[in-house]
Amino acid sequence: MPTLLPAPAPAHGAFAEGFEPLARAFAAHLARGEEDGAAFAAYHQGELVIDLWGGVADITTGRPWQRETSCLVFSVTKGLTAMALHLLAERGHLDWDAPVASLWPGFARAGKEGVSIRTLINHRAGLAALDQPVSFEDCVAPEGAGRLREALELQRPRWEPDRAQGYHAVTFGMYARELIERAAGESAGQLLRRELFEPLGAEVWVGTPPDEQRRVARLVATSTAERVARMVAEALRGDSYEARIARASLRPGSLPLRAFTNPPPGTGGPARYAQPDALAAELLWASATATARGLARAYLPFAQGGVVEGRRYFAAASVEPLTGRQSFEARDEVLQKPLGWTQGFLKEEAGVFSPNPRSFGHAGMGGSLGWCDPDRGLAWGYVMNRMDWRVRSPRALALCRALYACPPLASR
Repeated sequence: MPTLLPAPAPAHGAFAEGFEPLARAFAAHLARGEEDGAAFAAYHQGELVIDLWGGVADITTGRPWQRETSCLVFSVTKGLTAMALHLLAERGHLDWDAPVASLWPGFARAGKEGVSIRTLINHRAGLAALDQPVSFEDCVAPEGAGRLREALELQRPRWEPDRAQGYHAVTFGMYARELIERAAGESAGQLLRRELFEPLGAEVWVGTPPDEQRRVARLVATSTAERVARMVAEALRGDSYEARIARASLRPGSLPLRAFTNPPPGTGGPARYAQPDALAAELLWASATATARGLARAYLPFAQGGVVEGRRYFAAASVEPLTGRQSFEARDEVLQKPLGWTQGFLKEEAGVFSPNPRSFGHAGMGGSLGWCDPDRGLAWGYVMNRMDWRVRSPRALALCRALYACPPLASR
């Protein structure tokens, strides 16, 4: 076991010797008021080397952030969904290169009969937005399932599948849910809890039950008006990635706008996902909750060749392909920046979350992150309640740089 040192104030928790750069960076964010409440955890070679938290979980009541505080993680949920798909493929219930229609015959409508599961899950199917309006309630309430399925089946690809890549910001989870439930005969949340999260002791919930919602931090999200004002300002600044997505998102009828706004969350904006019914629902694009430590533990099997504490979760041969890029574009049609995916896991440019292009995971709107670097046996999670409006949170990026500046990792 590594020697653990107490966290620098105002942070709480502990870190292993050699990981001071990350601990100092995390504490500095809290001290400067850049975070309301947050947590960061990392495992290295199977050992918990960082377990830090601090600030407040609820700015209205002053409830302090504690070790067991969880947080809504938005699109980090997609990485968890990819884990469910990986479980099914590992057990022979899903073939990545088979047509989606082999599991879901209704998917073949509107010219989608040849789309493979790999193409769909790697955001290359041209199905990044729905033409038929659906409501948030259609996604949350059981009685809306039929209307949502009909909209998914009737959707025609925007481009020839595999010709381009465009982030399926919302539809990824909609399509994945149908696939998983048909292949598994149960929901993604049930599958993940039994096969992965409970055995790992990972505090992660895809579909958060009411008795677990009490520990969820209160989201601090910018209003729609404030987000639009910031995007307008950014759109005028040049050709940065942020400016590109801002301009595209503000253009009526654009694919980025449509990809993020159907279903519309309503006047509450992102905070709608933090309501009890949304937390309880398995919205496989956005509604999971987790502690930072839970996210890090969920990624441990992927960081360690499929084995954690003597138990094999995945064959090493099935984990290795995740380190390569199965899809990558210099300018994603939706996010307007270079990125890609491999079997549903995000593959960023080297130097964004990791200097190692073989690393993978998934980021979430506002800044949350679950990630792993198999070459270093490294898995980490970051959660926070004050959302950033940018595509990639500068706070998350700074913490990742600080992590790799730690001597046990910098020496590689």
